[in-house]
Amino acid sequence: MPKAFKAKDRLSSMAVGKRMVDLAQAVAREAKEVDEVSVKRLMKYLDKAHQVFLAGAGRSGYVAKAFAMRLMHLGYDVHVVGEPTTPAITGKDLLIAVTGSGETLSTVMMAEAAKKKKARVIAITSNPKSSIARFADSFVQIKGRVPGKREKDYLSRQLGGGHEPLAPLGTLFELSVMVFFDSLVEELMVQKKMGEDSLKKRHTDLE
Repeated sequence: MPKAFKAKDRLSSMAVGKRMVDLAQAVAREAKEVDEVSVKRLMKYLDKAHQVFLAGAGRSGYVAKAFAMRLMHLGYDVHVVGEPTTPAITGKDLLIAVTGSGETLSTVMMAEAAKKKKARVIAITSNPKSSIARFADSFVQIKGRVPGKREKDYLSRQLGGGHEPLAPLGTLFELSVMVFFDSLVEELMVQKKMGEDSLKKRHTDLE
């Protein structure tokens, strides 16, 4: 049987709610820093691509998959790198690679392979000076992950018994990218004059 709800549990819930507000405000601050020129370039590449590929590792990979699902709903021929049904990429295609640090080895290697096939590469990253940003055709900077120092500070706090006060590791980046992608989907819906009913028609009916 579940234990009775106590006052200390209520206080804990209030603390979690406050953390949610703090995170939402942090994402809102990051949103104001997004460069609209780079976003328009991404949308241009999306519309020209025959196929769209999404790549990312770990939690960034899950965010990329969520965006791939929405692109499918919008009618794009989209694939997630690493899935068994992912086809070959060509020079007519687009790879969108998500990595906060811009140095995630597997994601960088995927982008390099796409470039060798003459495909366009768009990086979604916090680090404009990263490896993936340097050789990508374009990148959208989503702040929230500071490479190097933040990771070292985080490890030091953990070893010393401390904790990350707001968002450990890449949490803020991942949340910000998720909101960015969903906002981009909404903008694409407006431009394509598509309503929610249009997207529902492509949603899986095997659930």
